[in-house]
Amino acid sequence: MTEPRWLSNREQRAWRGLMDVEHALSAFIDRQLRTRCGLSHADYQVLAHLSEAPQGRLRSFELGDLLHWEKSRLSQHLTRMQGRGLVTRERAQTDQRGAVVAITPEGTELISVAARQHVSDARDAVIDQLSPDEVRTLATITDKIRARLTALEQATRPTTEN
Repeated sequence: MTEPRWLSNREQRAWRGLMDVEHALSAFIDRQLRTRCGLSHADYQVLAHLSEAPQGRLRSFELGDLLHWEKSRLSQHLTRMQGRGLVTRERAQTDQRGAVVAITPEGTELISVAARQHVSDARDAVIDQLSPDEVRTLATITDKIRARLTALEQATRPTTEN
């Protein structure tokens, strides 16, 4: 086994800073959504994706892919949201095997209110703290990291034979 390439002081500062920001930002957004709208960050993500989908509907597997959630987590979360009247689930018309998740009028109303507050929080916490050049740089950095994580995930995903 070879010795790892340890992080330099600057690299470690950047890495730990990224981890700290990710944690603090996630906690801040979740707290703001819960306090103002009664939604968790996970609820918000589900409703946001559905509100942006055609007719407010997505196949369950599509929603799970967008959220990067396992099937069981998605199912349990949707059950809770369905109990609160924010989403419905029904059989897919095309194949009768899959499920379609749809946002309800109550869910649509709630995401409409929450989105206004969420964008205000995103601006206050991040976007308005940066110059236009820094926003472009941040977008470039996050695009690179996201692409690398996708590649790593695909490389480590077990293959299945059909």
